[in-house]
Amino acid sequence: MLAHSLRRSLVHARTAHRALSTTAPRLNPSSGVHPYSFLPSNSLDPKPRIKGLTEIRGPYYYPVTKTYLDELLSDWGEYVDGVKFAGGSFSLMPEARLKALIETAHKHGCYVSTGGYIERVLSTSGGNKEVISKYLKACKNMGFDVLEISSGFLSIPTEDWASLIEFTAAHGLKPKPEVGIQWGAGGDASVEELESAGTRDPKWLIDRANMFLQAGAYMIMIESEGITENVKNWRTDVISAVTSALPRDKIMFEAADPEVFAYHIQNQGARANLFIDHSQIVQLACLRRGIWGTGGTFARVVTFEGATEAAGKGK
Repeated sequence: MLAHSLRRSLVHARTAHRALSTTAPRLNPSSGVHPYSFLPSNSLDPKPRIKGLTEIRGPYYYPVTKTYLDELLSDWGEYVDGVKFAGGSFSLMPEARLKALIETAHKHGCYVSTGGYIERVLSTSGGNKEVISKYLKACKNMGFDVLEISSGFLSIPTEDWASLIEFTAAHGLKPKPEVGIQWGAGGDASVEELESAGTRDPKWLIDRANMFLQAGAYMIMIESEGITENVKNWRTDVISAVTSALPRDKIMFEAADPEVFAYHIQNQGARANLFIDHSQIVQLACLRRGIWGTGGTFARVVTFEGATEAAGKGK
């Protein structure tokens, strides 16, 4: 009797295990299956995305090593589209280590951007075409995908800027010009210093952004200084002018401050293209998915699943 009961218990346990294994999701980290997927949250496009992009800052304020980046993207790479170097930090790294860092980002489906540095190459070379070409080739050989072209510290004719965009694209890199309203932006200058330098009219920004898109720019990065960074009062009028005049999928706002990216999500929606610090991935992901927020955004950020389908049909 005891042996019979044990056999019946064993059969019952095996049957229960088979039933459980066929109904419960298999949690493979690379499969994209989430244990809480039964809870409703905003839908976001799968990678590679063309909207709702999140670009993170890599090495600059903090060293970002290959191991750290691999671990970070293993957990949160689903919510990261690009990795950007800053301050020319990549020029300090040994070739093998730099390539390994770039390859790690690629492994997780992220593009890699140089960030701002070509302005130094321009200023030290006097705009010598051979030197610029050598720099672009080196970036391409290292595995960079996107080359940011900033002029925050430079006075460069708009036509030359457009030619540089075309020149960059001809070298197999995606040109991403950075445009803003603040002269001298890009170096963490004080509010007083930037105020004394003066700002440009938003129309100046929009006109040049359109010219750069026609020249082949992959995307326009909107510099935050003078708009939401290092200012006494935010220039929300500039943000409104930019989002009204330029294609949403072709603009990305610098927003390396939680209050700033929350403002952009609140006003542009969950699919705004944003540049943030790598320490803010989780906070922004929670906001995009509508699962958390502050008093002004909690349960108020939503998406509509039919929007993508309707857009594809030209509606």
